[in-house]
Amino acid sequence: MSDMVKVFGGTDTSKLTNWAKEPTLKELKLNLDVARNSHDKNVNKIIHWRELLRVDGKEKVKKNPNSPNRSTIVPKVVRRQAEWRYSALTEPFLGSDRIFQVNPRTFEDVDAARQCELLLNWQFDTKINKVKLIDNIVRACVNEGTAIVRVGWDRQTKPTIEMVPKYAFMPSQQPMLAQQIQEAQQLKEANPRQYEDLPDEIKAVVTFLEENPDKQGQTVQAVPIGEEPIQSEEIIENKPIIELMRPENVYVDPSCDGDIDKAMFVICSMEVNKAELLQAGIYKNLDKVNWDENIIQAGNNVSHTSNISYDESAQMKDKLLRRVVAYEFWGYKDIEGNGSLTPIVATWIGDTLIRMEVNPYPDKKLPFVFIPYSPIEFSLYGEPDAEMLEENQHISGAILRSIIDLMGRSANSQQGYAKGMLDAINKRRFEQGLDYEFNPGGLTPANGGYLMHSFPEIPQSAFNLLQQQNLDAEALTGIKAFTEGITSTSYGDVATGIRGALSASGKREMAILRRIAKGVCDIGSKIIAMNAEFLSDVEVIRVTNAKFEEIKREDIKGNFDLKVDINTAELDQAKSQDLAFVLQTIGPNIGDPTFMSLILAKIADLKKLPDLAEKLRNWQPQPDPVLEENKQLQNELLKAQIAQYNATAQQRNVDAEITANGTKHERALELQQAQGQANMDLEIEKAIGRSLKEGESAPDVDAMIGWNLQRNALKAKANIDNPVQDVTLRGFKRN
Repeated sequence: MSDMVKVFGGTDTSKLTNWAKEPTLKELKLNLDVARNSHDKNVNKIIHWRELLRVDGKEKVKKNPNSPNRSTIVPKVVRRQAEWRYSALTEPFLGSDRIFQVNPRTFEDVDAARQCELLLNWQFDTKINKVKLIDNIVRACVNEGTAIVRVGWDRQTKPTIEMVPKYAFMPSQQPMLAQQIQEAQQLKEANPRQYEDLPDEIKAVVTFLEENPDKQGQTVQAVPIGEEPIQSEEIIENKPIIELMRPENVYVDPSCDGDIDKAMFVICSMEVNKAELLQAGIYKNLDKVNWDENIIQAGNNVSHTSNISYDESAQMKDKLLRRVVAYEFWGYKDIEGNGSLTPIVATWIGDTLIRMEVNPYPDKKLPFVFIPYSPIEFSLYGEPDAEMLEENQHISGAILRSIIDLMGRSANSQQGYAKGMLDAINKRRFEQGLDYEFNPGGLTPANGGYLMHSFPEIPQSAFNLLQQQNLDAEALTGIKAFTEGITSTSYGDVATGIRGALSASGKREMAILRRIAKGVCDIGSKIIAMNAEFLSDVEVIRVTNAKFEEIKREDIKGNFDLKVDINTAELDQAKSQDLAFVLQTIGPNIGDPTFMSLILAKIADLKKLPDLAEKLRNWQPQPDPVLEENKQLQNELLKAQIAQYNATAQQRNVDAEITANGTKHERALELQQAQGQANMDLEIEKAIGRSLKEGESAPDVDAMIGWNLQRNALKAKANIDNPVQDVTLRGFKRN
C-alpha cells in the first residue's frame, strides 16, 4: 500500500459516506472508460520507445528461414545516447547534500522557512532513498519521455500506554501567577508556537479554565500529585512516500489540456492484498470483495501492468497475501448536489467500493506530478530521444548487418588449387608444408592453379554512411559520446569554438534539467503541505554530528518559495574558474585572509571536496610572533611621531597667538599716546588763546605737557582705551 493516511470516512456500513450525492461505482468506471482511448495511444508510443531502447519486441530483427546465416544484429543507438544522458541528469541533484532551498515570502516566515528546509532535506536523506528516486525519475524521463510520480504519506502506529502528569487545581492569591495565566491565555490565541514553550503547569491551568468556564477570572494553581496512564499511540512510521508510477497504470482526464491542475480526475491501478487493506484501517466492505476474480494472474480480465509475471505458482497460497488489482479514483465530484465540486478519493476492487472520502491531503490537489522530458504541446506526456533516433538506428542497423553478412559469407583462409595440378605424393607434401612438385599441365606458374580466399574489401562508403548516422544522432541529442560527434571544429577550431560547443549542449541539457527540477519542486511542495498536517508534534532530527534540532509542526507553517539546487559539471567548472579569476585579480593585496579562505572553500565545494571545504571555512590564520612584534613597534613609533607633531603644532599656535597679542597691544598703546598728545596740544592751544585774549600771561606749557604725559602713561598702563575727554588747567596761574 502506498497511501496509509488514517482519515476515516462515514460510519454507515451500507453507505460509505453521509454525502447527499455519493458517486456510484458506475459513474467512477465511466471516467475510466473516458480516459482509456487517450491513455492507450500514449502507452503504445511509450512501449514502442522502450523497444527501440532495449531492442526487443518488433524492433528485434528475426531470422529469415530462407537465409538462416544472415545477421540479425541491431545497434543500440538509442541506448548509447541514453546511457550518456543518465549520469548528466542525475549528478546535478545527487552531487549536493542539499536538494531543496526554501525561501520565505514574508519576513514573518523566515524562521519557518529555515526549519522547513532543514526538515525537507533531512527527509530526503533519511526517510526517502533519494538516489533511487532521482535515478528512477531520470530514467523514466529519458526512456519513456515522461515520469509520473505519486506523492503520499505513510503513517503506522500501534496502541500504547503513556504516563502523564496529574495535577490538582487549587485557588491561589499570587499576583504574579494571575498575570502569567492571563498572558498564557492571550498567547495561546495570538501565537500558539510560543505557547507550547510555556511550563506544563501553566498550560494545565489554561486547559482547566477552558474546561470550567465558571472558574474564569479566578487565580488557580496546578499542583502535581503524581502520574496517570492514558491511552496513546506509538508512531512506527510517519514519513512521506514518493512512488514512480508505470504509465500503463495511470489514466488521466483527457480534457486537461496538458495541465494536471486542470484535470478533473486521475485513476490509477495498484497491487494490494487483503492484509494490507486490513492494516490500513480506512477500507470497508472487504468481506464483499470477490478476491479470486480480481487476482493478478494470466487469464483474468485485469487491466494492470506489473513488473512480475504472475502465474499460479507465483501467487501466495495464503488468501490474505494474494495480490489483487484495485483502482483508485482521485478527482472532483459534486457530493452535496449544490453544484460545488469537492476533491474526493474512492477505491474499488472489481465491483465493490471499499473507500470513499474527501481528499485527505492538505493541498486538496491530485497527488500526482507529471515530469516531461521533451514537452509536447497541449499534452501531459513528453517525448524521449528515441523518437528522433529511430531512423538513425534503423539505417545504422541495415549498414552494420550488410557489413557483417559480407564478411561472414566469405570463405576466409580457405585454399583451392587446380585439379590435376598435383599428384597424390606431392599433394600430401603440399598439405604438410614441404617442398613439392607440380604438373604444369599447360599452366606455367604453380600459383596459376592455386587460390587463397580472404575477407573482401569493405567499401569506404559504408563506413562513411555509418559515421554520418552517428554524427546525425549526436547532433539530434546534443550528446558527445566519445565518437565523432559535436566537436570544436563544428563552431571553429579555436577556443571560442570549444566554448560554443559546450554552450550549445549545455543549454540543451539545462533545459531538460529545469523541467525535471520543476517536477521535483512540485513533489517538495506537496511534502511541505503534508508535513504541516501529518507530522508528529515534535520531530527531532540530526543537523550535524553533535547538534540536534527540535522542529515543531507549528513552526513549519507559512508561505514559501521552493527551489531545487541543481548544478552541472560545466556550471561548476565555470563558477570555479570565475572564483579563481577573482583571487588572481585581487592577488596579495587582499586585506582579510579569511575572505580568501571563503573563496577557496567555495571552489572546493564546486570540486566536490567537502572535507577540504570544511577545513578552509574553519581555518584561522596563526600570527607570526616576530611580525606581530614589528607591527606593534611600528604602531608605537607612529603614535610617538604623531604626538610629537601635535605638540610642535600646538607650540607654534601658542607662539603665534602670543606674537599676535603683543603686536595688538603695542598698536593700541601707540594709538592712545597719539590721541593723548593730540588732545593735549588742543588744550594747550585753547589755554594760550584764552590767556592772550584776557591779557594774561601765557601758562607754563612745559608743566602742562609733563603732567599730561604722566596721566596718559598711567592710563595706558591700566589698559584704559578711552582717550582723555576732559583736560583742565586748574593749578596753573598767571605769572
